[in-house]
Amino acid sequence: MTQSNKLPQWRKNMYALWIGNFATGAGASMSLPFLPLFIATMGNFPKWELTLYAGLAFSSTFLSQAIVSPLWGKLADRTGRKPMLMRAAIGMTITATLSGFSPNVWILITLRLIQGAFSGYINNAYALIASEVPQRQSGQAMGILTTGSVGGQLIGPIIGGFIAGVLGYRIPFFIFGLLMLLAASVTYFGVKENFTPTKRLQKLAQKSAFAGIKNIHIVWAMIISSMLIQAATNSINPIISLFVRQLMHNQGNVAMISGIIAALPGIATIISAPKLGAIGDHIGPKRVLTGGLVLSGAVFLPMFFTTTIVVLGILRFLVGIADAALLPITQSVMTRNTPSESISRIFSYNQSFQAIGSVIGPMLASGVAGVLDYRYVFLMTTILVVINLIVVLHAYHRDEV
Repeated sequence: MTQSNKLPQWRKNMYALWIGNFATGAGASMSLPFLPLFIATMGNFPKWELTLYAGLAFSSTFLSQAIVSPLWGKLADRTGRKPMLMRAAIGMTITATLSGFSPNVWILITLRLIQGAFSGYINNAYALIASEVPQRQSGQAMGILTTGSVGGQLIGPIIGGFIAGVLGYRIPFFIFGLLMLLAASVTYFGVKENFTPTKRLQKLAQKSAFAGIKNIHIVWAMIISSMLIQAATNSINPIISLFVRQLMHNQGNVAMISGIIAALPGIATIISAPKLGAIGDHIGPKRVLTGGLVLSGAVFLPMFFTTTIVVLGILRFLVGIADAALLPITQSVMTRNTPSESISRIFSYNQSFQAIGSVIGPMLASGVAGVLDYRYVFLMTTILVVINLIVVLHAYHRDEV
């Protein structure tokens, strides 16, 4: 018998879904850096109008995702997670490819809105593994899956930016479509799910998703925490290149340095997420999660005082380590506390709140930077982390008393 055959099915599924997560993360992030530039080629827009359309094109995906995720989650708990993975992969294959053919900005925004409604591959990958993995290994499994999506999100903008510069802005959308076709193929052939909905499960699936949860306050804290983590992490995105330009006094290759500074947290997360997930399995998720939030706040605050690129780069790398202690652990905590018949719905609520965070964070940051200065975004982010820490500690206090 070969080593491959000795692997438990959930591990085989996890490796296949890692490829799917990587493809999804890379494809989805491939077109984001130059979305405003692509829209600018569709008409002679004044600055305010171009900014408005770029904001709509970016946020529309997250908004529709936030609205429909719970509906898909409810369906997943009745039909299984693999059909939902296939639905997401095929849906994004079609919408991403069509986006490359967009004749005007409103068609592009509409397609991105539809793309958000059909998205959810990564969320369902977490849910499928969460329903199969032994609890003692859930943290490590979630950490490994996270490296797939984060790795894709890290490399996607680099590849997309290079291809867009050489072949034009439409080509990355077509590559996104091909990557989602790859994800669909890997999922279809590589993932096996033994999902047999019994009458009991169908009956329980009709109830509230939160009906059978052991520590309801902790699970809600994890969902709110996911939203605040996304808001804090993504709040920096609109201003990072502008802050780098300010620190460099507009001298040198600002674009390249901005890309490196933006990529550092992802590199740190890839390196540390599986290890921190495994540590969470040994010492308990509460300690890792609390430590990650404390580190996050301790790293964001000094950014307010940063005057050199090197110090900013070191702090951004540490942010990635803090992120690695947060998102996989929140997923693991939800896995431990949620019955299998409602796990997809809980993860879909989590995805909705993450999407809301991805909209709120950049909007808050743009407002703060516009009224005050780029540096004050880091103070705002620190406040979000402190709120997150209070929410988590309060929930554990309520459920553990």
